[in-house]
Amino acid sequence: MPCLLAVPDKFKGTATAGAVAAAMAAGARACGWAATELPMSDGGEGLLEVMGGANRRTVVRGPLGAAVTASWRFEEEASDGSAPATAVIEMSQAAGLVLAGGRRHNDAVAASTIGVGELILSAVAAGARRLVVGCGGSATTDGGCGALSVLKGAEALAGAEMIVACDVKAGFVQAAERFAPQKGASPAQVALLERRLGELADRYEGSFGLDVRHLEGAGAAGGLAGGLAAIGGALVSGFELVASFLGLGDRMAAADAVATGEGSLDDQSFDGKVVGGIAPRRGDLPVLCVAGGATVEGRRAAAALGLDVVSLSERYGAGEAMARPLELVADVVAQWLGSLPS
Repeated sequence: MPCLLAVPDKFKGTATAGAVAAAMAAGARACGWAATELPMSDGGEGLLEVMGGANRRTVVRGPLGAAVTASWRFEEEASDGSAPATAVIEMSQAAGLVLAGGRRHNDAVAASTIGVGELILSAVAAGARRLVVGCGGSATTDGGCGALSVLKGAEALAGAEMIVACDVKAGFVQAAERFAPQKGASPAQVALLERRLGELADRYEGSFGLDVRHLEGAGAAGGLAGGLAAIGGALVSGFELVASFLGLGDRMAAADAVATGEGSLDDQSFDGKVVGGIAPRRGDLPVLCVAGGATVEGRRAAAALGLDVVSLSERYGAGEAMARPLELVADVVAQWLGSLPS
């Protein structure tokens, strides 16, 4: 029996990666295929879900100052000593755009990562010797200065290793122009934030001896990644981190076809995101990308990499795509598998 690997990202604001993977698997089974569900993350929202789920909660200051309860994960040191006590922190739990009420209600200039710093301190106090901080889905463009106002410096980590999982490759100062408009910033505010990030980069270099301006991924989460790098955090691709953790290579080697997807397929989908990470690994496998919506640029980039793309909004209408995305995902996957050569 042929097997489909269902390896999607979340459909932001609509369905979790786990729910989408389950829908893809249901579509496969409906047409006589086996299926393996492997929900993915690019290091942003959804990181906790794919790395085991939250088992701790801490009250911290949210992006606009109000208290929020942030979920995170703590794993004790492995009994055989093969892995240190590890905390998995998803920054959006403390400083996410959703917590600010979305772009319409966010204060793009004032939004702060202070709660992320508080979460990191909580993890260190709990005994974490390795910190995995997922950067994505933020309300903020503060360059991590809120988090560092709590942490002060590397001493706060008490010797713990910090791995910063980035969902984009953008540079530190680029974070303002590329992402602040998505967080509600006006053109004038984008210019202000860009200047502020430039000044902050100078300050970090003077205080910590690291020029964060040209670090790939330093712009993730509005520059939080760069701020954490300044105090010793190691910036890595969030997708590559999760892919290694889940054994993606072995799972793809055992599959006969792959289905991936995300809520909105655009040119940024190929810049550190899940779809862009799956494509180079496809080999000769047929790959379907299901998206809630897709731009011309996203379609063009996908086609160049040999991916078949289906936009739910285009095929079924925007209303249906929002109202019953999981049912439609299952239908699309079944139709696509049925069209493949036997």
